[in-house]
Amino acid sequence: MTTYNLATLLEDSATNHSDRTAIVFGERRLSYAEVDTFANMVANLLVARGIKPGDKVALTCPNLPYFTIVYFGILKAGATVVPLNVLLKGREVAYHLDDSDAKAYFCFEGTPELPMGQAGHEGFAATDGCEHFFVITADLAAPSPIEGTETMAQAMGGQPAEFTSVATDEDDTAVILYTSGTTGQPKGAELRHRNMRDNACSGAALFGADADRPDTYLCVLPLFHSFGQTVIQNGAFAYGGTVVMLPRFEAHAALELMQKEGVTFFAGVPTMYWGLLGALDGTTDVTGIAEKMRVAAAGGSALPVEVHKDFEKKFGVTILEGYGLSETSPVASFSKYGAPVRVGSIGTPIPGVEMKLIDPEWNEVNADNSDPDAIGEIAIKGHNIMKGYYNRPEATAEAIRDGWFRSGDLGRRDEDGWYYIVDRSKDMIIRGGYNVYPREVEEVLMTHPAVSLAAVIGVPHESHGEEIKAFVIRNEGAEITEDELVAWGKEQMAGYKYPRIIAFVDSLPMTSTGKILKRELS
Repeated sequence: MTTYNLATLLEDSATNHSDRTAIVFGERRLSYAEVDTFANMVANLLVARGIKPGDKVALTCPNLPYFTIVYFGILKAGATVVPLNVLLKGREVAYHLDDSDAKAYFCFEGTPELPMGQAGHEGFAATDGCEHFFVITADLAAPSPIEGTETMAQAMGGQPAEFTSVATDEDDTAVILYTSGTTGQPKGAELRHRNMRDNACSGAALFGADADRPDTYLCVLPLFHSFGQTVIQNGAFAYGGTVVMLPRFEAHAALELMQKEGVTFFAGVPTMYWGLLGALDGTTDVTGIAEKMRVAAAGGSALPVEVHKDFEKKFGVTILEGYGLSETSPVASFSKYGAPVRVGSIGTPIPGVEMKLIDPEWNEVNADNSDPDAIGEIAIKGHNIMKGYYNRPEATAEAIRDGWFRSGDLGRRDEDGWYYIVDRSKDMIIRGGYNVYPREVEEVLMTHPAVSLAAVIGVPHESHGEEIKAFVIRNEGAEITEDELVAWGKEQMAGYKYPRIIAFVDSLPMTSTGKILKRELS
């Protein structure tokens, strides 16, 4: 049987580029051969503990080499990886372990500020079905911080360095990625080996990846999330690239690593690009970064046009914007590398993927491409679509019909087939019977010289149904009042669009992936 195991991304590079650096973390550099060996030991450990092909194994770990080693070790054993958000508390961990039927759990010990291991232990203790719990310690020689538990290093001691990966079918589940759960409980998207492998390989090829001239990737996107996992980790490993890990995004540290390691590929969510620009002062020299950087990719949420323009001006690199979801492995579309970029567009579907616009009844909108202003919900079909939501047939049936997955995102398509995100269907504001798309209002606000970042929501209103409220971070030293910004907005936007309520804030709530948490704004 020919294996389609996702772990072959690591194994092939370990065979063809054994001495090449796979991971950089601080001063530590791990070759492909070393990563493969450690992953083999994890696989041997799991098999020795009775983990069988198809069993679920959960993993909580920030951007550290341990994540990649355990991730591929689980896959080698033929098991399914269940990556968990590092910010989850014990109760939430327990839910995910129980919902995924996890048989084993690897959890990083964390830090005093973010004690993941303790949270993981609480979740483990509350879940009868999770039979094995391993604490990943930063110091491999250290004992477990939790009495009565085993460290990963202790458990791996004496395990063989060789392992023959379990042959898996392309339709077997490789990874279960949990959605953010903006409504109801989080759901686990089952992604096949072929979903993840094809998405990583086709995405990397789309950016011009070349194993003979490997890229150096800065990994600031969390690896438990689909964007960082597929585009950075798996995309790099597919072509023998080097992954430079940064556990937590901090703009100054990211800029230093770009300079030090000669980063050629940077991918981030819009707030990361905004952060990088904000970290620059009048004396910051980014010449060395600009000379090395080959690709800058953005996804996760809409990239403000002003950020796009400023980054290209400062770094000399055009950001390629793309689009995808956990359920689509994640990449569905991207701007074309080497082709003129259409600012504000998420590009066209990647090879092997189709997209269309639909109405609430699944009827196609603007099928003949004649109306570039027509708005519909984006639907996606192709090699990247998940198997379904784990143990949720009703939710799967609602989301997928005839191979088409409905995204929940509203978009439009121009005459040439390029797509543009208008907004999340759930974020759309209805004011006095008119549809208002927060992203459009945010884009306008960010053209004001005093505005650094903006987030727009709808708040209840007695007569209009909803009123438009903007949360605004001002540029350093900028002075503008709420009334002045409202008056300016009135001049720039139609009467039903401009925000009547302005709240100046120092920061905005964000997810661990850098998306603005609008549900926490009110």
